[in-house]
Amino acid sequence: MPKLKTDANKPINEQKHEIREGQSHELLKELHILTRDGKMNQDSRRKLKQVYHLFQFIEKLLNELKSRKPSISLVDHGAGKSYLGFILYELYFKNLNDNSQIFSIETRAELVTKGEELAKRLGFTGMKFLNLSVADSTSSQLLPDKIDIVTALHACNTATDDAIDFALKKQAEYIVLVPCCQAEVAASLRKVKAAALAKSELHSLWAHPIHAREFGSHLTNVLRCLQLEAHGYKVTATELIGWEHSMKNELIIAEYTAKPNPQAKER
Repeated sequence: MPKLKTDANKPINEQKHEIREGQSHELLKELHILTRDGKMNQDSRRKLKQVYHLFQFIEKLLNELKSRKPSISLVDHGAGKSYLGFILYELYFKNLNDNSQIFSIETRAELVTKGEELAKRLGFTGMKFLNLSVADSTSSQLLPDKIDIVTALHACNTATDDAIDFALKKQAEYIVLVPCCQAEVAASLRKVKAAALAKSELHSLWAHPIHAREFGSHLTNVLRCLQLEAHGYKVTATELIGWEHSMKNELIIAEYTAKPNPQAKER
């Protein structure tokens, strides 16, 4: 008898193996990763795979923190529908039985409301949702003075830089970033294009619009890593997942060492 196929042409029995042990199918349905009949389309599969890969990195940091702290605080910037926050809570925070909290920061009020309603329905009492920009959250009294882990998954343009600023001011022990589109440096490169043409062959690195965008994004992430190192963080920049799943694929993990790097500051 042939296997029943999903709308993504994948057998349902194979699809089940893509979902982590301990992960509720009901939560994935609420997040619209699974359809009501338990199926997963290709876009949802990519999204879930990205979040699971990120979870594997964050889980190690959470274990290290929990070995020496009674509770953990995590802030997720540009949370959107809070895929990351909900999955982190269900797979890790839910079983801690302490005062650990996840704060989801999002500017779209309707997503904040939906997140609050879902967390209440699921009994995820340690999840908090705040309708704030990343920049405004830095001075908000609704957040603790110190945060253990700061995450930003695909926070667009300078929102990733705001998340770094937040983490530095909140003395975060760990920072986990997957930067998204970056337009500010590319715009600056375009402004100096004419002058660069006359002075150096280096302008060829950004002479075409697509190169200006990609070179600007690369340069921005290099500067972000140097900034973190200058403030006393050990930084790892690596690939999150295969390029076939996402073109925004750079993962930056920073661990506070209390040893500022003056060479990084100078560079």
